[in-house]
Amino acid sequence: MSENEHTAVRNLKQAFFLNLGFTVVEFVGGAWTNSTAILADAVHDLGDCFALGQAWYFETLARKDPTRTYTYGYRRFTLLGATISSLMLLTSSFYVLSEAIPRIINPEASHAPGMMILAVFGVAVNALAMWRLDKGESANIRVVALHLLEDVLGWVAILVVSIILHFTALHVLDPILAALITLYILTGVVRQLSKIVPVFLQAAPEPSLVAQLRDKITHLEHVTSVHHLHLWSLDGERSVLTVHVVCARPLEPEQYASLKQHFHEITEEQDIYHSTVEIEWPQESREGE
Repeated sequence: MSENEHTAVRNLKQAFFLNLGFTVVEFVGGAWTNSTAILADAVHDLGDCFALGQAWYFETLARKDPTRTYTYGYRRFTLLGATISSLMLLTSSFYVLSEAIPRIINPEASHAPGMMILAVFGVAVNALAMWRLDKGESANIRVVALHLLEDVLGWVAILVVSIILHFTALHVLDPILAALITLYILTGVVRQLSKIVPVFLQAAPEPSLVAQLRDKITHLEHVTSVHHLHLWSLDGERSVLTVHVVCARPLEPEQYASLKQHFHEITEEQDIYHSTVEIEWPQESREGE
């Protein structure tokens, strides 16, 4: 495991325990302040604890070496974790909306000073956890960071509302802000899922890259045509390429080695994680199969 990968797993672990500890505080504080918004956020944070826990597990699993069963390794499991987290975030967001809408119709009073105290701690704890994950590269970590972003924004809203409620009786602001923040986060979840689903379906990371690779490989010396070119993403970060190239005639060993070298230079230039090339002669080519 590289230093960056080890850091990502360690940050997930720290964020998990930070979030778990504060979730307990939220349940107690929500009951103390009689704030349904804080109690709803506590339920949501409990879901985030699960998201962080499974992200921690899947990120650790993704670093394992390939096996006979998973010959590409376990990196694709991070996509499974990202999908689970996204679905949980969708569920919890709809729950928050179901709590906020009735309160818009019938606002309820809460203990504003207590809400302010909890909100300050909420912003600090969740911002710290999100900052620890800010540089994560995997889809799994990005989705978990989205969970924490929702929490930060939610606590900022609670802080603003608690200050206003300390001086006024505009209790309807609490559920309105909660609904707006939740809708914003839902947009982010849909955007994230729109990136994850194509990876599961083995779509090309960049469709234009397929044409570029085909063109560059076709123009290599001795190559007459290219077929069975497949490009897909292993985990949303690392691309895999397989291709068959047809040469005009059998090559000498040094020509063969030169062709392979130029091919790998092309894939390295395009930051391809793993590539496989099969070189064929006209009489053995299976082009069109």
